Amino acid sequence: MLKKKVLVTRKLPDEAMRLLYETCEVELNPYDRAMTEDEIIEGLNDKQGLLCLLTDTINAQIMDAAKNLKVISNYAVGFDNIDVKAATERRILVTNTPGVLTETTADLTWALLMAAARRIVEADGFMRRGEYKGWGPMLFLGGDVFGKTLGLIGMGRIGSAVARRAAGFNMRVLYYDMNRLSEDEEKAFGVEYAEFDEVLKESDFVSLHVPLLSSTWHLIGERELSLMKLTSYLINTSRGPVVDEKALVEALRSCRIAGAGLDVYENEPEMAPGLHELENVVLLPHIASASVDTRTKMGTMAAHNLIAGLVGELPKNCVNPEVFSKAEHS
Repeated sequence: MLKKKVLVTRKLPDEAMRLLYETCEVELNPYDRAMTEDEIIEGLNDKQGLLCLLTDTINAQIMDAAKNLKVISNYAVGFDNIDVKAATERRILVTNTPGVLTETTADLTWALLMAAARRIVEADGFMRRGEYKGWGPMLFLGGDVFGKTLGLIGMGRIGSAVARRAAGFNMRVLYYDMNRLSEDEEKAFGVEYAEFDEVLKESDFVSLHVPLLSSTWHLIGERELSLMKLTSYLINTSRGPVVDEKALVEALRSCRIAGAGLDVYENEPEMAPGLHELENVVLLPHIASASVDTRTKMGTMAAHNLIAGLVGELPKNCVNPEVFSKAEHS
């Protein structure tokens, strides 16, 4: 049987690439950067499969140019970079990699929270510049974490994993989600439900764990930031456009909130003007899932999803399974 032809838009961990090379005829992006739309279109000219990243925008124009395309495997949990409606209309399967990065992202959420509260990045730079001349009672005063209130916006897999870790810090955990947990689940996670505004008003740390939807775009803006405590911190490891970055810059600059920790940005890889100049924000380059184990698991999951779809099976992590059902009865 001839191997199916696939385009991979960025080199993945070795185990994932091995799986792909063993089962498919692979064209790999030769550059250490995101492919342009024109490059993706050209690369998909004779391909049945596409393995892409969250940084690749896969729109209807690309799909129309890729006449043989059957499967789009996204190397990410989120899939807002793909026009799923357009893919479904063209009977193209779309898959993602849920679950595998939950714990790693929760770990990084806590790393950002702790770093922002205790001014770790500022203090590290202070030491490296040789400015430390001795201990002082006012040197790098930050915020306590133990015993404080953590507010979670979104209680899906990652939000729940963040909540579990809060028990070790004896924190009160409030949460808001469109779908409230059952009473038993709330007890198991040690969380209390509160309305959206109340979470913002009462929390010392507000951590965002929502998907990017029309309803969550700029979920946190000037109004929401004004509700937060002057001593509070905003943590975002979800999606950049969930936060109005310009409003956040103003809130940080005016000390409307104490600080923030960000792993994602509204217009990646760009940051809002002035954000990088502020010392009360910790800035990371979208590395929430960046552990060797997790990125390898993501890669192999994405590869298995792609291969399953190409051989006529329903991929385990298909976001539009109705395409498969239509194919079965066509």
